[in-house]
Amino acid sequence: MSEPTWPTVTCVSITFGVHTGPANTTVDELRSLWQRIESLPFDWISIWDHFYAADGRSTNSLDAVVAHTLLAADTERVRCGSLVYCAGYRHPGVLANAIAAIDQVSGGRADVGVGAGWLADEYAAYGITYPTAGKRLDLMEEYVRCLRGLLSGEPFTHSGEHFEFTDAIVDPAPVQGHVPIWIGGGGEQRTLRIVAELADGWNVPFIGPDDYARKVGVLAGYCDEFGRDPDTMRCSVNVGCAPDDASLHRQFGDIAEFVRPGVLMGSTDQMVHMIGSYVDAGAAQINLALRAPFEIAALEAVADAIAHFPAT
Repeated sequence: MSEPTWPTVTCVSITFGVHTGPANTTVDELRSLWQRIESLPFDWISIWDHFYAADGRSTNSLDAVVAHTLLAADTERVRCGSLVYCAGYRHPGVLANAIAAIDQVSGGRADVGVGAGWLADEYAAYGITYPTAGKRLDLMEEYVRCLRGLLSGEPFTHSGEHFEFTDAIVDPAPVQGHVPIWIGGGGEQRTLRIVAELADGWNVPFIGPDDYARKVGVLAGYCDEFGRDPDTMRCSVNVGCAPDDASLHRQFGDIAEFVRPGVLMGSTDQMVHMIGSYVDAGAAQINLALRAPFEIAALEAVADAIAHFPAT
């Protein structure tokens, strides 16, 4: 397989998006939410990939591929992403064909994100082997290489530790000439190195601007090692929004204090200031992370902050 080639981009414009968890909700509620988001100044919507809700207990969770497809069909202009599909849950050939079809449905607006997986209880419930972190990252790295080749529109052959392909063709191919592949995770020893070599975009959730800036610097160093211009990498962060402590705990429950460093809080001016801190730290995309019960007030508060954010 040939080395990936990167589109020539300069990450100076800021994109705002919303990450919508398809759990503990209904199809009708999701569709209404997506339509509301698309009416506001957001240009990206994404979904997650879990059999359970993110708390590892609630089982009311819509399948990720179905949710991604529905998102593509129900929107007209936003990028339709996934943060992130778990490399341990489905074969890359199966996912590549699904993503190509989603790209067809969306008219060329699909992005695909991949992660190494982390929710051990979910693996155990479904009888999926949960290896060490290192082995999960090995799997993810090979998975992304395969996904890249399969989505290229050309016959793909690969012989690796985990996957085998012989002149495999995804047909129909994606509408886009290059489907953006994102990698999620903040590990500075392995994950960011894999991102620098293989991904179009990188995402990490709920960390503060200072921590984010350090990781962007680590990622830029790895890009240098691979001879890659860091400006071809789109760096994003998922943040929460809670006007006050009551809203923070209502949305995030037991993990409220854990995510606090990455939550926009307070007045519009305070939110604008924190958004600016992420931009200064290297973020080219900022996503509001929403989970049910969806707080529309938080969505509208971020939309108001975006309206007050200086144009770039």
